[in-house]
Amino acid sequence: MENRSVVTSFILVPYTELEDHRYVYFTSFLLLFILMVLTNVILIAVIYVDRRLHEPMYFFVCDLALNGIYGSISLFPSLLSHLVSHTYEISLAACLLQIFCIHTYASVEFTTLAVMGYDRFVAICHPLHYHQLMSHRKVGALIALSWFYPCILFGLYFILTVQRTFCDRLIKKVYCVNFELVKLSCLDTSFQSKVGFVVTIFVIVPQLLMILFSYAQILRICLYASKESQTKAIQTCTPHILAVINNAVGMLFEIIQTRFNMSHVPFKARIFMSFYVMIFPPLFNPVIYGISIQAIRVQIVKLFSAKKNKLTPLQVNRK
Repeated sequence: MENRSVVTSFILVPYTELEDHRYVYFTSFLLLFILMVLTNVILIAVIYVDRRLHEPMYFFVCDLALNGIYGSISLFPSLLSHLVSHTYEISLAACLLQIFCIHTYASVEFTTLAVMGYDRFVAICHPLHYHQLMSHRKVGALIALSWFYPCILFGLYFILTVQRTFCDRLIKKVYCVNFELVKLSCLDTSFQSKVGFVVTIFVIVPQLLMILFSYAQILRICLYASKESQTKAIQTCTPHILAVINNAVGMLFEIIQTRFNMSHVPFKARIFMSFYVMIFPPLFNPVIYGISIQAIRVQIVKLFSAKKNKLTPLQVNRK
């Protein structure tokens, strides 16, 4: 009999559907990758350089941007290499590494958004004590928590996946995710599915409750506040609300794909749903915060204006 427990590589099946226009996709995703990394790096650089932006809210924005870069690196190098490959094969080790990176990216994203919701709650509901309640030490602890909590939580569950052997090689997704890999296991996966459900609850529910609590308190304060205060609160919260909605849509798409049969859905729609959580949050977060937050927007404009002004004397001399 064939020894089916020694599978050490997998085939990412959807790439076969992208063959006809592989170089168009490669160019598009390469430009998208560069854009995503560049916009997040610019956002971090602007906040780092300007000391006036060394405030809790902007530190959390930096954390979100850093996670966006981490998520982009988790996906795009592998994606680009497979688009120009003819085998669409990924080793078990590379697949496991990608699973850990992608799942922790998604978990850190949502946890960071929850922490940012708490920060907005303190800023609006306790403005006089904001800097006392959100000291640099506490901000550092919250940022560390936003990374260590989801990484440790998923890491404990991930050990179960690492210990498995696999009897099939076909992954029906453009990148490795834990659920798709576990389905290829040689042994019963019911216990791991239950553990995965519990981990998902601990990754989503506490953060969701924190966001809901924060905005419930903000709404309560705004009901009794002046119109000017209400406008300021809306301006302060709008970027975060947009980021939460953007992330929630991606998470919803992932849950739908992993829990329901998507064979009747058109291939392009499935690809779009697969990529959403990996592309749209890190692509739009720097845009959302760069445009919506005036202090960041002003500094970005100054940065590019300064570069333009440096070119002006040279242009005059040439004339």
